[in-house]
Amino acid sequence: MKLALTLALCVLTQLGSAQPKPLTDIPLKDIAGKDTSLKPFAGKVLLIVNVASQCGATPQYSGLEVLHKEYGARGLAVLGFPCNDFGAQEPGTAAEIKQFCTTNYKVSFPLFAKVRIAAGPEQHPLFNALTGKGSALPGAVTWNFSKFLVGRDGKLLARFDTSTEPDDAALVKAIEKALAAK
Repeated sequence: MKLALTLALCVLTQLGSAQPKPLTDIPLKDIAGKDTSLKPFAGKVLLIVNVASQCGATPQYSGLEVLHKEYGARGLAVLGFPCNDFGAQEPGTAAEIKQFCTTNYKVSFPLFAKVRIAAGPEQHPLFNALTGKGSALPGAVTWNFSKFLVGRDGKLLARFDTSTEPDDAALVKAIEKALAAK
């Protein structure tokens, strides 16, 4: 009995101290449906954005593309994650989403497969890591075009909601600060 209690205590201690999986290790699918992860972006500053094609904030694609082009050479990667959770504003297929983004906004930054972002059992693990209990900045995503700034070390630095445009001074300052950190 004493041995069983000791083993149980050891297991619970290990579970309690388990480190969250690095963001780069979370499995993803790209917009073409191919298995991938954030590993190709290791060492870069990431701006992870949940996007939607039929949202009042959809014109933010233009500003995100500007950030991608302006700061990409310095190490910023803008990453778009289509989501239909909020107002059913991303109903399209992967091909339709990609076509819409490239035709209407000349998007050249990486897009990923549509994901569930709203909290719950079907929430994608990436967004659970960004918003869940173990997150540096926990709290539910409430709408499309929420932005998560991740440092070169893979740690969440800042969150910006839908109302923060890509050219907002606070967002740009946070990106520049993250890019300057080595």
